[in-house]
Amino acid sequence: MEYKLNTKIAVRKNKDVFKEDGKTIKLFIPGYQKSDILNEALNQARVEEGTDLYIPKLLEVKTIGNRWALVSQYIEGITLEELMEKYPKRISEYLEKFVDIQLTIHSKQVPLLNRLKDKFKRKLVNATNINENTKYELLQRLEGMPNHTKLCHGDYTPSNVIITENGDYYVIDWAHATQGNASADCARTFLTFSMHCKSDIAEKYLDLFSKKSGIGKDNIQRWIPIVAATQMTKNIAEEQEFLSKWIDIVDYE
Repeated sequence: MEYKLNTKIAVRKNKDVFKEDGKTIKLFIPGYQKSDILNEALNQARVEEGTDLYIPKLLEVKTIGNRWALVSQYIEGITLEELMEKYPKRISEYLEKFVDIQLTIHSKQVPLLNRLKDKFKRKLVNATNINENTKYELLQRLEGMPNHTKLCHGDYTPSNVIITENGDYYVIDWAHATQGNASADCARTFLTFSMHCKSDIAEKYLDLFSKKSGIGKDNIQRWIPIVAATQMTKNIAEEQEFLSKWIDIVDYE
């Protein structure tokens, strides 16, 4: 099927996103690695097939011109991020829903997904922008972390949760999904809030996640330097200074 690509709904660093005929078409930039495209498709398919979570159905992987595309079911609705911005007095209510959905995700298991600790280890070992002493300490800490098999989204943010008109939720963008420790997934969300100048929301989120999950904040905080370091390896210029402040091996308090 040929797509007209007339309705662009989002622009990201590595892709443009279009809506057409009830479908979402992610059109990646020329030269984007084929392995990354196929890995995202495989992750989404495994979560879709292996759980009862509300996620868009993967429909097609194809090339359009010289660019790879992922085609999925289009979900009509509004993101939790948009709701938080539109109704700031309801932030607490939206955070409750946000955390409840994340805990539902963590209650699932998808054994065929990559293991979070293995993925993080590869990133740290191959990092070129982290000094060797810090890298060694982070790898030692990572090695000592508990081995869990919970489904982790890997980029769980309010912009990746769509609320439909009848109140259902759908979680999108499973490119970074792994099986591993829920505390690491929480640490990633905490850092994302903080990185976008939402430190107050980040702290409320951390408190709420800890309370609802029964996981001590100290367990989550021990993951923050590791997660910050793995994010640094992406070499996104505007993030480097912020993330470098979180990599100190001394426990966050």
